[in-house]
Amino acid sequence: MSTDSPTPAPRVLTAEVEALHADLTAGRYLSTRIEELLGPVASAALRRENPVPARRVLEPLEDPAAILLRLFTRGAVIARTQLEAALPTLGVDGALRLGLVAPVGEEPGAPLRALLDLAPYSAQDDAGDIDWWIASDLSELATGAPLGAEHVLGVGGASLTLARITPRERTGRVLDLGCGGGIQALHASRHAEHVVGTDLSERALAFAAFNAALNDIDLELRQGSLLEPVAGETFDLIVSNPPFVITPRTLTDEDSTWTYRDGGRAGDALLAELLQELPGHLAPGGSAVMLGNWEIREGEDWDTHPRRWMEPATVDGVDAWVLQREQEDPAQYAETWIRDGGITARDARWPVLMGAWLDDLAGREVEAIGFGYLLLRRPRSGVDRPGVLRTEQVPGTGSGTLADHLAASLRTLDVPEGLDDEALAASR
Repeated sequence: MSTDSPTPAPRVLTAEVEALHADLTAGRYLSTRIEELLGPVASAALRRENPVPARRVLEPLEDPAAILLRLFTRGAVIARTQLEAALPTLGVDGALRLGLVAPVGEEPGAPLRALLDLAPYSAQDDAGDIDWWIASDLSELATGAPLGAEHVLGVGGASLTLARITPRERTGRVLDLGCGGGIQALHASRHAEHVVGTDLSERALAFAAFNAALNDIDLELRQGSLLEPVAGETFDLIVSNPPFVITPRTLTDEDSTWTYRDGGRAGDALLAELLQELPGHLAPGGSAVMLGNWEIREGEDWDTHPRRWMEPATVDGVDAWVLQREQEDPAQYAETWIRDGGITARDARWPVLMGAWLDDLAGREVEAIGFGYLLLRRPRSGVDRPGVLRTEQVPGTGSGTLADHLAASLRTLDVPEGLDDEALAASR
């Protein structure tokens, strides 16, 4: 992986951010416009991480959205006049002050390259359509290099999955634990009275602050590890894509770890630690929704580890639900996360990293790794019963939202508390 120092995170300068927002709006730098410009073939190829068709389509276009896409997501170098045309209110000087671009060379009028990815993001929820812009670090498609240790992710598959399974009813206080660039916190702001985002990475929080400002959203951001920044506080909803990746600790940090995904623990111990503390931060009626993975060791059931993590919460009256969506064998798992860091089989480090992952998992007799969802819900006030622990395997991913179904299923566990035998018998 790259050991180069990361580029500076974007700066939040009020006047410049407002100007950028105005230019992105006027230039129609939106997901729908990008699809129009690229067409179906280049759009589909780009989703498969093949940038060549998109590059061919965009190269001759002078449309502001095409220029911005080439600069901020494809890693193209552009002339200053092109950026002035695409961002006329902000201008080149404003983009430099925000930390969006840097000159290529020192001569006057040098062309510009992007220092970050700035991409349109579209979605829909109960409040209506969403059109945002999300800043993150440049991907390996733009840089041609592995990701740096302090890389801040944009909106990927895991982010979209978590957004789809998170309940969206009106609520009070929400915690985005390990917020990264802030996408879950931004979503929560549309149905919460107050949102707190935490992350160990100061750099990630800077991106989250920039994204919140650019999209005119108020977030409270705090730095610290896991639940330390919210000690003693409770929330009505906790959402988290924690750094759960099982990473061998035998390698040096610069060889094997990325802050956004590696929690610095051996095996799957980070989730065990987190789930020990997390139920105490749920207010009555509050829920937690997380992504995670767990080791499945030889001779054990697939849910041995998550059951062990969740059972103490049920003693405290908290309901818990584990859904395993898929499993990978150790070799598949190693391949997934080595490639996630931007390293391919052609890289000399591939066999070293692969060997370290396989040795690490074999040392604990791990035969598979499970991926899925972890849900918790503290019953509403006045409900006094042991918590219910439910584990199940649900193969496949689907494409729709699970949020309403999952939330309703957990709420339903409270219903029998208010029914006598006759009322229960009459219910179905």
